[in-house]
Amino acid sequence: MDDLSTPNLNNAENTAIDPAAPEASVLEMNPHDLATQLVGKLCHDFISPAGAIISGLDLLEDPSAQDMRQEALNLISASAKKMVTLVHFARVAFGAASTSEAFSGAQLEKILGDMFTTMRAELDFAIPSDMLFQKPAARALLNLGLLAGNSLPTGGKATLTAMAGDDGLTLTADAAGPRARLKAEAIEGLKGLPLGDGLNGQWIQPHWLWSTVHEAGGTLDFTAETDHLVLTVKLPG
Repeated sequence: MDDLSTPNLNNAENTAIDPAAPEASVLEMNPHDLATQLVGKLCHDFISPAGAIISGLDLLEDPSAQDMRQEALNLISASAKKMVTLVHFARVAFGAASTSEAFSGAQLEKILGDMFTTMRAELDFAIPSDMLFQKPAARALLNLGLLAGNSLPTGGKATLTAMAGDDGLTLTADAAGPRARLKAEAIEGLKGLPLGDGLNGQWIQPHWLWSTVHEAGGTLDFTAETDHLVLTVKLPG
């Protein structure tokens, strides 16, 4: 998935965003444009393992490369597993996942844990396995985890917690590690702002998180410091 880290963020930034009452500068994106950007990101994510599978099949069919048969099979196997991981993640984090109305902590930990096998960061899923999450909360939690993991390009730990109370649900992602940062495009997305001069792929997933929280009537905020950032989502009960 896209790397959302950068070494150029200020040493500390505390930002609170209320998606339920956005400022005039906040982007209310056309649903068609949002879908286009999201599909573009997914195609970008899928093309690498898909291309690797094709390369492996080409090697198997090449008579002059039979000594590389095992390497080709290993490449196909690893790439197919990565593709399945990406699809399973996307159908819950970005899609409807219509077969399930709610997801358990154990299900979400498996989905996110598989994604973290493609990253350098370590996942600490500090959420009870039997805790249930409705679709908006499940989407928000997975996107929080992805954002936290991608903010740790050289490794570190991303810790996810969830607390249910009378006033709703609080989801927190704590990312700690060397060069833990958010790119400028990611910050724009988290604030619900239109993309500036950066890359669409770095902006759309954070913006999707903002959009998910916004639609659910919740709030989103983050704190960024040197080698440490915290993202918090609060959803109404």
